[in-house]
Amino acid sequence: MPGTLPEPFASWFAARGWVPRPHQVAMLDAADAGESVLLIAPTGGGKTLAGFLPSLVDLAANPRPGLHTLYVSPLKALATDIVRNLTEPVRQMGLPISIEARTGDTPANRRKRQKTAPPHLLLTTPESLAVLISLPDAPDFFATLACIVMDEVHALAGTKRGDQLALAVSRLRTLAPNARRIGLSATVAHPDAIQAYTGATRRIEVADGAPPEIGIRMPEGRLSWSGHMGLEAAPRIMERINAAGMTIVFVNTRAQAELMFQALWKLNDTTLPIALHHGSLEVEQRRKVETAMAAGTLRAVVATSSLDLGIDWGGVDQVIQVGAPKGVSRLLQRVGRANHRSGGHVARRGRDLIIGSGDRLGRRRSSHPGRRAEGRLPPVAAGRAGEPPDG
Repeated sequence: MPGTLPEPFASWFAARGWVPRPHQVAMLDAADAGESVLLIAPTGGGKTLAGFLPSLVDLAANPRPGLHTLYVSPLKALATDIVRNLTEPVRQMGLPISIEARTGDTPANRRKRQKTAPPHLLLTTPESLAVLISLPDAPDFFATLACIVMDEVHALAGTKRGDQLALAVSRLRTLAPNARRIGLSATVAHPDAIQAYTGATRRIEVADGAPPEIGIRMPEGRLSWSGHMGLEAAPRIMERINAAGMTIVFVNTRAQAELMFQALWKLNDTTLPIALHHGSLEVEQRRKVETAMAAGTLRAVVATSSLDLGIDWGGVDQVIQVGAPKGVSRLLQRVGRANHRSGGHVARRGRDLIIGSGDRLGRRRSSHPGRRAEGRLPPVAAGRAGEPPDG
């Protein structure tokens, strides 16, 4: 019946005291009608669940082998996080649905197995998708494809990676002409352009939720003449970390992340579990931090754009941005990381703080990249969750 969840999904929602949101039910209705859809909802509004729910319902009612849904996101960390978040509910409901990721971090033996025995839901990135469609057996691999989910399309449209994804999806329309397309986007100023990019025939828009509490602070005392790493603000950032439940400290470069992590750890007299996350860390280190954050065992993580988009960490209470990011859209995306709640329900306003880094009141200087401080950080010690750097 339209507007309701089938079993066992209805019972699983009810057991957790959840009620499906209207746009999540609307996505099910669109799937029944065979429509391609663009869903525009604020960060933390349950977009990802809404995008996968029709595929899970279809596979639960009509189990069949082969690749059913291809999910594409800008970040490897996002794909890995969603695999973790979807696998547990599927297991709890006893559904015969396999879910795997295919990114640059995927081991070679798993990639080989996926070619001969693809999962029902495959989560990947634009770059890995370009490789998949170039393989000789791509027509057979994608022959059973029923749905293409493009997440965070507002961050891809109009970029080189977005053009790469558009070309790949165009090829998939030849390999699997009956596959529906789903675009998931945060609130954007030009929804018509995003809808045209995804090729959706229908658009579902969700009103913004409670506005976040946003403040701006400048470091106290004398600012360094060069570097602009924001390290002078470390004492105030540590105070905010101590006062909050869980915090993400966003910075703009990997070098800045390493230096900020070390500065915070020197002030961490109570040895709070603080971690570091950026793309240059080994896969095992990043996975350890992501798992600890999802489990709620960390109090803070210093991160770059590697954690910008969509990571469903329900316990994040506060987001701190050090210096100005590359653009307003990225800042808004990071602000939306605070008070994400399971099922897309926001319990209260998130707290967000923007701290100037001394680069002319936060304006980034692309002509003068930040320099490392004297001395060198331990190569990988800073990536261990909750442990101090060696030495």
